[in-house]
Amino acid sequence: MTARQRLPNRRKCESFEFRHAGHPFTLTAGHYPDNRIGEIFISSNRAGSQVEAVARDSAIAVSIALQFGADLQTIRAALTKDHDGHPATLLGAALDMLAEAQ
Repeated sequence: MTARQRLPNRRKCESFEFRHAGHPFTLTAGHYPDNRIGEIFISSNRAGSQVEAVARDSAIAVSIALQFGADLQTIRAALTKDHDGHPATLLGAALDMLAEAQ
């Protein structure tokens, strides 16, 4: 098992606004010094809602995977797509947003 690679206390981050299933979300990505993404945060404008909880938990799971060496593109490719090949989930839409930004 690969050891967790912790992010530095001070790090570059960038934020994006996007919509999925008619709901607005904010995605923030934190970077390692070599510019790899090492963490993501997803939030909605519906604090305390179920969709907010799912968004936050999804981002935590991906962040832990990234810090243990998982490849962001591998995670993205493994997520559920709809019949047109677009992301079927909030997390898939967020990772597509990151891929477009890079």
